Amino acid sequence: MTKCNYWLILFLFIFNALPGKAEEWIRINQLGYLPQSKKVAVFISEEPTGLSEFALIDVFTGETKRSFSAPQAGGSIGQMQSTYRLNFSDFQEPGTYYIKAGGTVSPHFPINNQVYNGTADFLLNYMRQQRCGYNPFLKDSCHVHDGYIVYHPTKSGQHIDVRGGWHDATDYLQYTTTSANAIYQLMFAYQQNPETFGDAYDAAGHKGANGIPDIVDEIKWGLDWLNRMNPAKGELYNQIADDRDHSGMRLPNKDLVDYGYGPGKGRPVYFCSGEPQVRGTYMNATTGVASTAGKFASCFALGAEVLQPFYPEFAQKIGAKADDAYQEGIKKPGACQTASVKSPYIYEEDNWVDDMQLGAAELYRATKNPKYLEQAIAYGRSEPVTPWMGADSARHYQWYPFMNMGHYRLAQTNNKRLSSEFIRNMRTGIQRTYEKAVESPFLHGIPYIWCSNNLTTAMLTQCRLYREITGDTTYEEMEAALRDWLFGCNPWGTSMVVELPLSGDYPAQPHSSLLYAGVGNTTGGLVDGPVYRTIFESLRGVNMDGINGKPGEEYKRFQPNQMVYHDAINDYSTNEPTMDGTACLTYYLSSLQKEGMQQDNSKPDRNIYQDGGIVRTDPSKKQITLVFTAADKADGADPILRTLKKHGIKGGFFFTGGFYERFPQVIQRLKADGHYMGGHSYGHLLYAAWENRDSLLVTRDEFEKDLLRSYETMRNAGITYKEASVYIPPYEYYNKQIAAWASNMGVQVINFTPGTLTNADYTTPDMKNYRSSQEIYDKVMEVEAREGLNGHIMLIHFGTEESRTDKFYDKPMEKLIKTLKKKGYTFVFPF
Repeated sequence: MTKCNYWLILFLFIFNALPGKAEEWIRINQLGYLPQSKKVAVFISEEPTGLSEFALIDVFTGETKRSFSAPQAGGSIGQMQSTYRLNFSDFQEPGTYYIKAGGTVSPHFPINNQVYNGTADFLLNYMRQQRCGYNPFLKDSCHVHDGYIVYHPTKSGQHIDVRGGWHDATDYLQYTTTSANAIYQLMFAYQQNPETFGDAYDAAGHKGANGIPDIVDEIKWGLDWLNRMNPAKGELYNQIADDRDHSGMRLPNKDLVDYGYGPGKGRPVYFCSGEPQVRGTYMNATTGVASTAGKFASCFALGAEVLQPFYPEFAQKIGAKADDAYQEGIKKPGACQTASVKSPYIYEEDNWVDDMQLGAAELYRATKNPKYLEQAIAYGRSEPVTPWMGADSARHYQWYPFMNMGHYRLAQTNNKRLSSEFIRNMRTGIQRTYEKAVESPFLHGIPYIWCSNNLTTAMLTQCRLYREITGDTTYEEMEAALRDWLFGCNPWGTSMVVELPLSGDYPAQPHSSLLYAGVGNTTGGLVDGPVYRTIFESLRGVNMDGINGKPGEEYKRFQPNQMVYHDAINDYSTNEPTMDGTACLTYYLSSLQKEGMQQDNSKPDRNIYQDGGIVRTDPSKKQITLVFTAADKADGADPILRTLKKHGIKGGFFFTGGFYERFPQVIQRLKADGHYMGGHSYGHLLYAAWENRDSLLVTRDEFEKDLLRSYETMRNAGITYKEASVYIPPYEYYNKQIAAWASNMGVQVINFTPGTLTNADYTTPDMKNYRSSQEIYDKVMEVEAREGLNGHIMLIHFGTEESRTDKFYDKPMEKLIKTLKKKGYTFVFPF
């Protein structure tokens, strides 16, 4: 590629893909796409536009990889007079691309099998933030006096220990309704896709592996609480606190709301009485206990199975309680709604047979007792389709959970006739949604009621489960559209998950007390999503004000006529993360990661990450990775290549663009010996301030411009960017934003494992931090003796200043290799 073309591409396309014309945009899934998945972007224009073709362009080379004709026109939406669906599903070549259509281009995006890696685990950041009792995000405790029983015939006023669980959203209420559904969905995600979940946190939610997948830690946290909410046979509780909680933004450990027990001294715990309970001047419409009892039963039955390998005694305990909870639902059929005191907003759950169906189905799976199967079938036939599917509206959480997992469990039975019946039920709900979806250019047929993103997630899950059971791909494009809606292919071009991806447009000002207090964001939280304009205008206290100005107005030109979404901290109707919606997304994202692993024939990712970069490979393996970096010095070339060849080691070499230009013969020698060749920036930029890693010293434009120039020099040396997808930042210094920008380019940041000091081999005697080769060698052996070096990435500089005569890459490096080999370590480059 000529230099002229290179700068043209930079100007037109890389700067976060700014649109070429202000009145046209292309909406994409900002996370990217699996190679074999459905891939459809949406073109929108404020003016009538005749679009006859579009092209897919390689970001790194500027090459048009494929041109497509006849995009599907989609009509108008809001101020957008023209829309087109841009289907490029049959393009499966991994790489980093952008779409050019009309007079605009899309943001760039990767196509590879790793785009969803770690995304399900990422959601757990929000779940840990929502913990009640001990909160690991704040490293402090809250609501430690909970609580005092209300509505029990004999125990009202008594204290009950119900600490733990999760806060429901930005308020601090806790509901069995949503918490039990969240627990079940987390368990289902782990049960279906265990190989996709990592272990980076301990049971308390602090960083540090404990030998148990993080999602199982979260499941255990939830089930501990649910167990406390059912302290004895026949004693089920539905709710902690009520809307008196809504008294302004404050951190949970500073919650001093007085429910009549003293400021911050305990909250009411609502017994499942099966009768209407207080709603200020109103009463809720509770008709029974079954909706809650069924949720207890399904969680305890499945929880006993999931936790058995980790907590066998606890698993046995909750397993024994499953039927007792289920029997309470049989005794008192009907829905158990939540209660409020001073406002009209509650979870108005009307259905309950779905909860009892799932409870019976899980008890049948656990016991094989046919009576549970018979009862599950009877309950399932009472509600063949979850009523919101295909409807235009519903009350808040009226039909909850938003998908019936009991249908899926019955569709899995070995009875062909029975399986066909419940598959048909699943398909009917999907078809009703599809009939609405085809009216939208985004193929989105969800009613825009409060928490519409939770409904989107539910339908997304149902579509995938149906497709997996049947092999029927009729609704696969709608499934992809629902997926992409959550990550940017929507009218606003924003992800609906906070900081996912960090490189994209996402809710920057969610309705959050953490953000309001300046202590962090609701990382990983799925926000409510768009609501009908009529709902937004009817709610109390919502507005588009933000921390700075009115950020909610930024999307004004994109608002469809009937619905709105605002990225504003004071819009709790569209921009508040919810605990249950977030938990429900773990299944689908983990399924996408598993799908990518299957397409790539790869094993579970056991690497250790720091700020988005890999800093250690699988710590269960007695292997070490040698990496070498350089900007302008190559004095270590001869001894390093000689030593590696002598010991049969392949290393990773990461050089700046300037190095590639200056030392072409060294590059060819390394290539000839079969070593990995990677990038280290072009100009050896310092990305962040030394005194504050989070303070960037480069813009995204500068980062991408430098990175592309680096890869151009590598391409001139015969190394394609697809052959060099891992990258060591200059100065071995970066932050999570840099790693996210790199990931969006299809590049994975790696770095050395801290602690051994091999990276100090550049220091010279005049420096305060000087380390001699002997000191470095001794430190490595000290770390090895104390904790081992399994998975360590060991960095050595390819050249050093002349004033350092004590070159570690010479004899000390070979001595270290020999010693570690004798201790049983192998040297590999696993990327």
